[in-house]
Amino acid sequence: MNQNAPSKEMLACIKDCGECAATCTQCGTHCLHMGGLHASAEHQIIMRDCAEICATAACFMSRGSTHAAHVCKECVEICNECAESCEKLGKGDAMMKQCAEMCRRCAKSCEEMASASV
Repeated sequence: MNQNAPSKEMLACIKDCGECAATCTQCGTHCLHMGGLHASAEHQIIMRDCAEICATAACFMSRGSTHAAHVCKECVEICNECAESCEKLGKGDAMMKQCAEMCRRCAKSCEEMASASV
């Protein structure tokens, strides 16, 4: 990642990361209210991990950190895991579907950012 003004692609990734963090946080609360496996520690932890790594990636990119690329790589892995968890448990639930889709979009953006800076 460079120290210059963020590119259009980076700004889009920062936006995707922010939206993903918010979506995962909202979906986590939604799942707690649903109960059962949705409220399980495993599912809640991956959603919290995803929200936090997305917020962290956005911060690292925003300040042009030299560590942003490897944070983005980790973000890809965690977003994909969160999407899988939401897809597995979602079974037609609109909020969980939205969360999985947002995680996939964020993972794609972060993958592009990580590979662009190598």
